[in-house]
Amino acid sequence: MSELSHIWMELPPLPYYLMIGLSTYRPGEMHPSRRNLGIFDLLWVTKGTLYIGEDDKEWEVTEGQALLLLPDRYHYPVKGCDTETVFYWIHFDFHGVWQQTSDQDLGTVYPQQVRKSWENPYRIRIPQYCTPPEFALAERHLRKLLTDSAHHRSETYWSEQQLFMELLRLLDAGQSRNDASPALILADKVEAYLRQHYQSDVTNSSLAEEFHFHPNYIVRCMKEIYDCTPMAYLHDYRIEQGKLLLIKTEWSIARIADHIGFLHAPYFSNCFKAATGISPLRFRKQYSL
Repeated sequence: MSELSHIWMELPPLPYYLMIGLSTYRPGEMHPSRRNLGIFDLLWVTKGTLYIGEDDKEWEVTEGQALLLLPDRYHYPVKGCDTETVFYWIHFDFHGVWQQTSDQDLGTVYPQQVRKSWENPYRIRIPQYCTPPEFALAERHLRKLLTDSAHHRSETYWSEQQLFMELLRLLDAGQSRNDASPALILADKVEAYLRQHYQSDVTNSSLAEEFHFHPNYIVRCMKEIYDCTPMAYLHDYRIEQGKLLLIKTEWSIARIADHIGFLHAPYFSNCFKAATGISPLRFRKQYSL
């Protein structure tokens, strides 16, 4: 078995469900060889064992396990099935940014980002090979997807996409912190705290008091996971909130500056221009009639 790896997908856009099938292999039969399929192939084994490889990796995918085959790789059978083997396969497309990482790369190869005011990106992390803890629930979704596939697409489109999203949710390792490093756990807590208290006078010292860690350790964790210090994150998040208020309100620059935690309007204006290249007023005019 190869080392564990994860597939990160940066959203939006969302992965797009294409089709589902159910395959049954008799003893001795095997998965076909394919190269550069161009779409993702998600396998869910419900009976037996599927022996399959991708480039230099090989897996024995047994009952209750899932495997994600990547669109730009060579897939091949390692050997024929020992017993009758049954598995669902889902083809889906994804036109966004994705990356494969090993367990050792978590949090460093793909650092988190400041939450942008309207972009609001999210990254899902799908184990390429895993034993989903809620496989029974996944199998119910798979059966429903297969049933829907026999109906006219216009009748089942939304149901299919929703079921597919639910299957990805069951696989998303990013929603679970069971395997998270201490740095990731702390950085996520600090990030959430900064978003909740960005209007307040937050400092490295106040963060240390809140989380009971030395300021230097908090800074190190944030730089490892978010690629910036807590104060840099806070500054950028305030600017993002300023953008929203410039568009959604008629407030003065001074009122906006005070609302998002800047003590002086001129300082806010200077910081805003340094971050965006234009003044707050000019930014507002871009979105005015």
